Amino acid sequence: MAKDMAVRDLIRSDLSALWDANKGLLAVIRKELADHLSGKRFVILALLVVVACLAALYVAGSTIRSSVGQDKLEFVFLRLFTTSGSSLPFSFISFVSFLGPLVGLTMGFDAINGERDRGTLSRILSQPIYRDALINGKFLAGVAVLSIMIFGLGFLVAGFGLLMIGVPPTVEEVFRILAYLALSVIYISFWLALAMLFSILFRETSTSALASIAAWLLFAIFVGLLAGMIANGIYPVTDSSNIQQALANTRLYQTLSRLSPTTLYDEATLTLLNPTVRTLGPVLAQQAWGAIKGPLSLGQSLLLIWPHLVGLVAATLICFAVAYIVFMRQEIRA
Repeated sequence: MAKDMAVRDLIRSDLSALWDANKGLLAVIRKELADHLSGKRFVILALLVVVACLAALYVAGSTIRSSVGQDKLEFVFLRLFTTSGSSLPFSFISFVSFLGPLVGLTMGFDAINGERDRGTLSRILSQPIYRDALINGKFLAGVAVLSIMIFGLGFLVAGFGLLMIGVPPTVEEVFRILAYLALSVIYISFWLALAMLFSILFRETSTSALASIAAWLLFAIFVGLLAGMIANGIYPVTDSSNIQQALANTRLYQTLSRLSPTTLYDEATLTLLNPTVRTLGPVLAQQAWGAIKGPLSLGQSLLLIWPHLVGLVAATLICFAVAYIVFMRQEIRA
């Protein structure tokens, strides 16, 4: 009897602790959602992304309408997201790939050290809120805000595009667009997790902001340049080089450039929104011989980008896990 009562008391105490942890987590999520959605910094960046993407939509719609009748266009609705023009040589997916990381970095570079500078971190943790609830709540709230922004922007572009071109999307196009928007949320969440990691490692917000911008420039620009230099140094390609040398150069360049999340995201979005893409690597003439022409189905496109998706999710989880471990071990003083 006494043993049963002890077990019940233990279970009751565990449930009580779990309930208190969930209450603290929900409180942090609500606070962070309110701060992000009402903050001027986020509103300015969101407006910048919206204006840039709507400009890309206008150029894409004009290009598609001028092409009607000249050739047969397939997957017309998906072209709203991938088509650029002479007046604006950037498509919708290009703007999201370039400006999306800035939104994630801006939301996370002062997530922890900003609280420390304002003297509110110790006050928050003095309440019945656990450390893990604080960092988990900040990250989950950031992902929720990113999801609202990306899906809202995608639906806005789809609605305006439907009015511009007058061609409704097919069921497969709708699922491809939804998969692309979900992938974009994962991609920007990686930058949010990276910025939160820097906000924990560095005590000054200016230092974490500079580190975030440096990481963005490294992955977006310099990884591709360094990959090309390394590939050309190991497997130099000249006019007298054979096909094996050129293939080795290309494969090494692709392998090194895929260390960047930006490259993974760009290749994955190109495959999702362009069903005619059948491979992401070099293809020889004898390999293409006898291949069946036609676009890939959505399932085949997802299988093609599955390593890219796993890589983006793994990079996001690794960054957040490192930030979580470091934050849990840090000393916080009043």
